[in-house]
Amino acid sequence: MASTTRRRSTATDRRTALEERVLSALEELLRDGLTYTELSVEQIAHGAGISRSTFYLYFRDKVDVLLRVSGSLRSRSYEIAEAWQPCGPDGGADGLARTYEQIMRHYREHAALLSAIHEVAAYDPAVRDAWAAHQDRFVDNLVAVLKEEQRAGRTPADIDPQLAARVIVQGGGEVITRQVVGSDGNDDAVVARELAHGYWHGVYRRPPARFAG
Repeated sequence: MASTTRRRSTATDRRTALEERVLSALEELLRDGLTYTELSVEQIAHGAGISRSTFYLYFRDKVDVLLRVSGSLRSRSYEIAEAWQPCGPDGGADGLARTYEQIMRHYREHAALLSAIHEVAAYDPAVRDAWAAHQDRFVDNLVAVLKEEQRAGRTPADIDPQLAARVIVQGGGEVITRQVVGSDGNDDAVVARELAHGYWHGVYRRPPARFAG
């Protein structure tokens, strides 16, 4: 039994290593200036040092590669965002600004990939739905945070957590993407600060609505 277990572990390790080579090859080709639509399976396989037939043992097509590599990109950005808590050790508007800046830094390391995701999402439903699901994860986390803050009396009760979270996540995501893809990053800290303070003062320091009696 031990021998069988070792063989299975070795096979899994080989599969993981090969998949990582393919994912790395895709990102490297994108960094070299090729657009995703220009890339062929042959180029990706060659970059990974494998044959086309081997490629198809592990991936359905090049969209499958993009979906898998974007999955790790999304997971890391979520981990960064989830770590921020309004009243945590690094809470408040300044802590949120640092969180936004970390997310920008993470995406900037993979700017070519981020650009490809948004290029393909415009016409491929699978990529578009995967990115939407990624945003929904951020929204759900923020809804939970806002509800807790309302229960604690730190956020006005008239705020709709679901709507506010969607506006913050979708609007912030668009700003971050444009910043990463379309700038050299010199003003990332400024953009992160403006995003954070817009969110903080809009949700935490907004006076409750007053209705005529």
